[in-house]
Amino acid sequence: MHTVLVTGGAGFVPSHLCDLLVRNGHRVLIMDNFLTGRRENIQHLLDGANVEVRELDVSEPFTVSEPLGAVLHLASPASPIDYLKYPLETMKVGSAGTWNALEVARQHGARFVMASTSESYGDPLVHPQAEGYWGNVNPVGPRSVYDEAKRFSEALTMAFRRTHGVNTGIVRIFNTFGPRMRTDDGRAIPAFISQALRGEPITVAGDGSQTRSLCFVQDLVDGIYACMQSDHEGPINLGNPHELTMLELAAWIRELTGSSSEITFIDAPIDDPKLRRPDITLAGDVLAWKPQVPIERGLRETIEWFRTVV
Repeated sequence: MHTVLVTGGAGFVPSHLCDLLVRNGHRVLIMDNFLTGRRENIQHLLDGANVEVRELDVSEPFTVSEPLGAVLHLASPASPIDYLKYPLETMKVGSAGTWNALEVARQHGARFVMASTSESYGDPLVHPQAEGYWGNVNPVGPRSVYDEAKRFSEALTMAFRRTHGVNTGIVRIFNTFGPRMRTDDGRAIPAFISQALRGEPITVAGDGSQTRSLCFVQDLVDGIYACMQSDHEGPINLGNPHELTMLELAAWIRELTGSSSEITFIDAPIDDPKLRRPDITLAGDVLAWKPQVPIERGLRETIEWFRTVV
C-alpha cells in the first residue's frame, strides 16, 4: 500500500476514484477547497483510517510530509456552469495548481497523472477524436477558460517530464455520468434526469443534433487507475465510444424515468461542440482498458440515485 494524493477529491469523478483507491488498499490524501466539490461525496470515507482530508486550495503552494506513491491531479471546476461562474479560479488551478501538484510529485518521486478533458479538442474537425489530433479551440471564447487551462496543464505536465524527469501521465476524459452528479451542474444528464423526475420540460440545447459519447463513472475511474499503475506519458483518451445525439438522450431518459415531460429546445451555448466521440484504441493497447458498463445500465443506476435527491 502507498499513499495517493488526489487533488479535488471531493468532486464527482474524483470521489469515485477515491472509493476505488481505498478498495484497492491505498491510503488516500484528499485535497479540496470545496469550491465545487461536496463534503457529502466523501463523507462515507472518513470513518476509515486510510483517508485524510485537507481543506486547501492547491493553486497556492503546498507540501506533503509523508511519502507519496502517486499524485492524481483532478482539481478543477468541470461543468460549464461552474467554470463560467469561476473563470479565474479555473484558469488558476489549471496553471498554478498543476504546477504545485507537479512540484509535489517531483519532490516525492511519485507518479503524476493529470486529468485533462475531451474539451482539449474543442469543436472538432476530426471525428472520432484520437490523441494525435491537436483540436479546434476558440482561445478567446467563454469556454476557453476551461479548454485552454487544460491544454496549458498538458503542456506543463510534459515540460516537467522533459525537464525534471517526473513520471507523468495525461488522461483526456470524455463525457462521464453517474451517481453524485449535482442536479444543478449544467450538464445534460443531470439536467434531463432532474427535469424528467420533476415532470418539467426537458430542455435540449440547439436542435439536439449535437452528439456526445457517454461513459459510466466506474469505467472511467478504472481507466484512471490503470493509467496510474502504468508509466505511459499519454495523452490517453478515456471514454465510451457509444455516441448519441442530445435529442436521443433526452428521449431515452424520458423513457427510463417513465416521465411524461415534453421535450423543448433552448439556445445552444457559445462554442458548443457539434460532435464528440473518443478513439480509445490507445487505451486498449497500453492500459488493456475499455468500458464495461452498458449505457442503459449506467443510466438506470444514475436515475435511481437521482430519485433520492431530486
